[in-house]
Amino acid sequence: MTEELTLITELQNSKTKEIAFRKLITTYKERLYWHIRKIVVSHDDADDVLQNTFIKIYKNIDRFNSDSKLYSWMYRIATNESITFINKRAKERNVDITEYHQSVASTLQSDVLFDGDEIQLILQQAIATLPEKQRLVFNMKYFDEMKYDEISQILETSVGALKSSYFHAVKKIENYIKTSTN
Repeated sequence: MTEELTLITELQNSKTKEIAFRKLITTYKERLYWHIRKIVVSHDDADDVLQNTFIKIYKNIDRFNSDSKLYSWMYRIATNESITFINKRAKERNVDITEYHQSVASTLQSDVLFDGDEIQLILQQAIATLPEKQRLVFNMKYFDEMKYDEISQILETSVGALKSSYFHAVKKIENYIKTSTN
């Protein structure tokens, strides 16, 4: 039995669930945090969404079926929690999602936890201008170096659509960077 199957079995067993869940958190916390952070941008928001993600994973682990990888399933939950969080924040501020992302990206320079240089700041601002699906695909492909079939499982869409989204995202980012650095 693979390590992942063993962990799933332990998570779905009431006697071993607590210990297995701590192991799951230790194993995946950092990767999920950075995935969420790329979506919500703010460290504090990412921590909140990460906590909600692990709560949802804990509550729903019994419904997990082995048709997908555990990691892909958790990534999907983290992605959905992040999107829900952003939609809620945008609605609270009475702005659309792109406007919300741009306002959050504009605060990056003053974020003590953002240690990027000027070009990284411009890149983050460019990413903030993308439509949500393109932003998600770009982050997963470019930063997380995920394969299209993994992204396809997480976002529940075709590989062809993902390739198209990534291509358009890259073009938009290139154009944004060209106009921002001239």
